[in-house]
Amino acid sequence: MKLVILFGPQAVGKMTVGQELAKITDLKLFHNHMTIDLVSNFFSYDSAPGKRLVSLFRQEIFEEVAKSDLAGLIFTYVWALDYQGKWDFIDKISHIFESKGGTVAFVELESTLEERLERNKSPNRLEHKPSKRHVEHSEKDLLNAMQKHRLNSFPGEIKKEHYIRIDNTELTPEAVAHLIKARFQL
Repeated sequence: MKLVILFGPQAVGKMTVGQELAKITDLKLFHNHMTIDLVSNFFSYDSAPGKRLVSLFRQEIFEEVAKSDLAGLIFTYVWALDYQGKWDFIDKISHIFESKGGTVAFVELESTLEERLERNKSPNRLEHKPSKRHVEHSEKDLLNAMQKHRLNSFPGEIKKEHYIRIDNTELTPEAVAHLIKARFQL
């Protein structure tokens, strides 16, 4: 059982890389907006009920996958590295898989702001993330998150055994997926 956590700032390409990785492995993609956009039909993601429901759905999916006969899961996440609660969440989901004998791989993506602003408007992103379809609001959120949180790690900060950092500014999602597959023998 494998859990691949693809993390990095908004519009860095996590979901698109995850889609490509799912195509060339037996892993299933669970991008973070699957739960956010589901819950957003009822409650704002920023509300207490919205956050509770997103957390609950994710927890249940992680637990069921970890004890299943599936090959594993690709999970995408915007990890605010300056916020302990996000580190705790990563430790919690890692433990779910590791406690069942699974391996957790950490893939950090980084890209230039200019590239991310372009990707924020991509048809694939808008198709699969309904809450991002108001592009002006999404872009404002992307820029605000950069001011509020640190979304890429400092050198040497991530001390996980199975970790890779990839600047995918100039790489295709297919190329990044193949790098990940080879690095972690997926």
